[in-house]
Formats: sequence, C-alpha cells, structure tokens
Amino acid sequence: MSDRLPLPIRLRRLVREAAKFGTVGALGFLVNVVVFNLCAQGAGIGPLRSGVLATSAAICTNYLGNRYWTYRHADKTHRRREAGLFVLFSCAGMVIENGALALSHYGLGFTSPLADNVAKNVVGLGIASLFRFWSYRTWVFRGVRSSAVAAEAEPSSSRSAVGA
Repeated sequence: MSDRLPLPIRLRRLVREAAKFGTVGALGFLVNVVVFNLCAQGAGIGPLRSGVLATSAAICTNYLGNRYWTYRHADKTHRRREAGLFVLFSCAGMVIENGALALSHYGLGFTSPLADNVAKNVVGLGIASLFRFWSYRTWVFRGVRSSAVAAEAEPSSSRSAVGA
C-alpha cells in the first residue's frame, strides 16, 4: 500500500471523521448550552464565568467522545501529550467562543439571554468548532493508524487482488 491513499478514499475518511466529530460535538453542544443556561439564568452567575464553566464541562465530554470514538484508531502511546494538547487547543477554542460572548455582551451591549446564547453558542461555538476540528486532527489525535482502519479504507477489489 502506498503512503498516499487515493483521493476518494481520503475524502470518505474525512467525511466519516467529520460526522463522528460532529456527533461528539452535538453532545458537547448540549452540555455546553445546558450548563451555560443553568449557571447564567438559574444560578445568576455572570455570563463569562458561566461560559467558562459550560465550556469546561463540554471539553471533558468531548475529550472522552473524541478519544474513545472519533479518534479511537489514533496512536495511544502518548496519552499525556495528547491530553495536554487537547486541553491547550480546547482552551484556545474557549477563548474564541467566550470572546464572541464578551464582544456581544460587553462591547456591543447585547445583554439578553437570547443574545448571550446566540453570541456564545452559535457564533463563538461555530468558529471555535472549526478551529478545534482542524487542531485536533492535525496535532492532537494524529499518529499511526491501525491496520484495521487502513484495511477498511482499501477498496474490496484491491484487498482481494493483493491478498490472493
């Protein structure tokens, strides 16, 4: 097998990876929104503190989902490095996410619960999710792919011809 897989196979893998990342992200989004609103509306905690608490809870959820499902095939020999990079890039995403909230709430004066949710959970989280997807797949969950994943990516006709 060559070092570079054909483009259709690489695209199929990327779509599958993005779908799994999106599913994990949807669960993280739910955690993020619920914790944010419980803190901000229920407990009366300020919007930025609520945002940081909510994003922190979502980061924990997302790490578990991404490590054990989306990127379960990635190299597992450097867990400490992986966890450190995950936290680093997640915190950068947290700054992006809550920066949009701070700009909207304090800079532009949009202080309603709806405006806070749109700024944080739509605009900020959307931009931060793109950043996280790129950084996780590029830096965090990279490494040697398992032979099962490589075999899965090969077209069945080439497996039978090569294996014969």
